[in-house]
Amino acid sequence: MKITLNGERRETEATTLAELLAEIGLAEAKVATAVNEAFVAAPARADHALDAGDRIEVLAPMQGG
Repeated sequence: MKITLNGERRETEATTLAELLAEIGLAEAKVATAVNEAFVAAPARADHALDAGDRIEVLAPMQGG
């Protein structure tokens, strides 16, 4: 299915947000996620089904000063 990940269109086989994170190598990373502009907490990612056309944002925390 086609989705938009961080502003870029891509094809995925993932059916859930957790599967998508695993697909892109971020399954164990500490990141914030949103689907269609709604925050999805880490414990809910495995149950959050993806649909064609979803807009997913994955944000990593930044450090610095």
